[in-house]
Amino acid sequence: MDIQRINPTTRWSDVTVFNGIAHFVEVPEGDLSNGIADQVKQVFSQAESMLASVGSDKTRILSVTIYITDFANLAELNEVWDAWFDEGTAPARACVKVELADPDYLVEMAFVAAAGQ
Repeated sequence: MDIQRINPTTRWSDVTVFNGIAHFVEVPEGDLSNGIADQVKQVFSQAESMLASVGSDKTRILSVTIYITDFANLAELNEVWDAWFDEGTAPARACVKVELADPDYLVEMAFVAAAGQ
């Protein structure tokens, strides 16, 4: 089976698809000064674009690994998370406290989703 790489660069691809499963990572790409809720919303908006690029949507997300810099932000992250997923469609998830590459990032998410509809 072929591996599909969308927008590959030397360092990463925007999305990698193998055997009908898409893998991608998102960090906030807009204004980083508005706090965790805004950064999570940015990540989700970007994730919707990546999912659409492989013929998928948020209801087909299988798992998300959340990298967060401060667990004090977890309740606010969960509020945005709960509002984004429709009832009964939340994927498996893990949430890990980390130090991210850019000190202004408060969150990074790694997504695994079923590609195609």
